[in-house]
Amino acid sequence: MKIKPIGNRVLIEKIQQEEKTISGIILPSKSKNNSSNTGLVLAIGNLEEDIKIGNTVIFKPYSGIEVIGSESAIYILDVEDIFGIIE
Repeated sequence: MKIKPIGNRVLIEKIQQEEKTISGIILPSKSKNNSSNTGLVLAIGNLEEDIKIGNTVIFKPYSGIEVIGSESAIYILDVEDIFGIIE
């Protein structure tokens, strides 16, 4: 499936971070809070100039609309929900 966001929106894939306890135990994905707020930019809308495809960004947790039917966590976000680019 190919998706091109329109307007001032961005398509991102959430980056799932491995979570460990202080003692080094790796938590399985079911016990994690699915609130990762970093993602890889896959596509951008027509109006966005600051963000480029391939950037890793920080965005507001629980924002955007999940793309149903994708194998990974793909979301469409408004640019206003993105706080910055990780370099």
